[in-house]
Amino acid sequence: MVNPSRPRAAALTASAVLLAALLAGCGDGSWDGDVMTQKLDWKDCPAPSEAEGGGGAPSPLPNGTRWQCATMRAPLDWSKPKGDTIGIALIRAKASGPADQRIGSLVFNFGGPGGSGVTALPAFGEDYAALRTRYDLVSFDPRGVGRSAPVECENDTQLDEYFQQDATPDTPAEQVQLLDRTKQFNDACEKNSKRILPHVRTTDTARDMDLMRHVLGDAKLNYFGISYGTELGGVYAHLFPKNVGRAVLDAVVDPTQDPEQGALGQARGFQLALDNFAEDCTSKVTDCPIGDTPEDVKNRIATLLKDLEKKPIPGVYPRELTQTAAINGIAQSLYSKDFWEYLTEGLEQAYDGDGKILMLLSDSMNGRSENGEYSNIASANIAINCSDEKPRYTADYVESRLPEFRDASPLFGDFLAWGMISCHDWAVPGAADHPDVSAPGSAPILVVGNTGDPATPYEGARKMVEALGKGVAVELTYKGQGHGAYDSKNKCVQAAVNSYLLDGKVPEPDAVCS
Repeated sequence: MVNPSRPRAAALTASAVLLAALLAGCGDGSWDGDVMTQKLDWKDCPAPSEAEGGGGAPSPLPNGTRWQCATMRAPLDWSKPKGDTIGIALIRAKASGPADQRIGSLVFNFGGPGGSGVTALPAFGEDYAALRTRYDLVSFDPRGVGRSAPVECENDTQLDEYFQQDATPDTPAEQVQLLDRTKQFNDACEKNSKRILPHVRTTDTARDMDLMRHVLGDAKLNYFGISYGTELGGVYAHLFPKNVGRAVLDAVVDPTQDPEQGALGQARGFQLALDNFAEDCTSKVTDCPIGDTPEDVKNRIATLLKDLEKKPIPGVYPRELTQTAAINGIAQSLYSKDFWEYLTEGLEQAYDGDGKILMLLSDSMNGRSENGEYSNIASANIAINCSDEKPRYTADYVESRLPEFRDASPLFGDFLAWGMISCHDWAVPGAADHPDVSAPGSAPILVVGNTGDPATPYEGARKMVEALGKGVAVELTYKGQGHGAYDSKNKCVQAAVNSYLLDGKVPEPDAVCS
């Protein structure tokens, strides 16, 4: 997620965020007091909560299949499995094929951390029609997210101010202001979410997924993880290697990196995506409206950002497009090649003094709806990352690292470097420098890396393969653009993934799709 709150793993892919009209909700289920013997009460899904992003209930799939929702009870504290519980919101679409061909459930996590799976799965539902022939498609709001005991920090008005702040301070006074505003946000999280904050680590959610597997009636967990969902999948495989069924990790987080290394990798990744965008725009037969050469495109963007720091322009009334919002909007549009045209149009308008498109893109990244209400994606993103990550970075340390970040990305370097202070004075200590995903004894895991991925750079796929351990993972490379491979609709990638999930056929080692 690229915003002043946290630069770590990407949130929902851009297409999921922008398809707000398809967002879903999840209803309350029944529970008899024992999490291991509970029966899920599946019902038609209601409209989503504000924390899930708002909107209407999900429309049926093209064949008329209706989305169903339920609530699973899970221990608040997994060290006290008989203690207090929380509700985990689930959604499913039942398998479309013959009952005797059904494999089981296929559980999705679309990323974040902080993204609502209950809203994302219906947005992508038609893309997984082939997989639904043999699986019930299932997703969920991880703990701390959406309807699952959501982390709550600041109100909508405060969040508008938070996302408008100067996230790239140039003076000691601006640094103090950023630190003070970060502390204000983090204090609000502690005040409003004290009960859930200590229990939103990725290891907690992985344990929820194993309970989910059991409650759904599956002997093994069949899993499709995207972006942060790949980290969650790796952690699950580490904790429960014998329970892994068929698993796919797409848009892969590098599990060996600490938060600083992850932020630096994202700086390189987003710069690469920006380079590719500029090259694409200026290489077309028609003139590129935002520059004559790739360097001209990037220079004009840099000039725009400098101008915005001095004087914002009108954005979405009554808010103005600040430098921070513009950077966030540019980053959002780089998540998918499908959105490069919006970036071109947004930049063209911004050069003429109209910042509306770039601000709408920024709002999408931050989970802000058109009516000014925020989902809890940003709050959950910070809470989960700060609970997972042990390092706590100071302003002095960040300042010392700026030269390397600027070398990695002249445009995104400062922004991503200063994002590292998000966990300063966080109420809960972080668990580790990086997650443990070693999974000896696990069934094969298909790891899909995209060479043009801005948010989870391609190198992370190989690092995940190595970290899972010898003989566990098989790597598939997609030579493409955007965040993730399967949802790019590349036929080669989809054929390989479908063949594995549906028929158990693992691709040849180091297979490549383009």
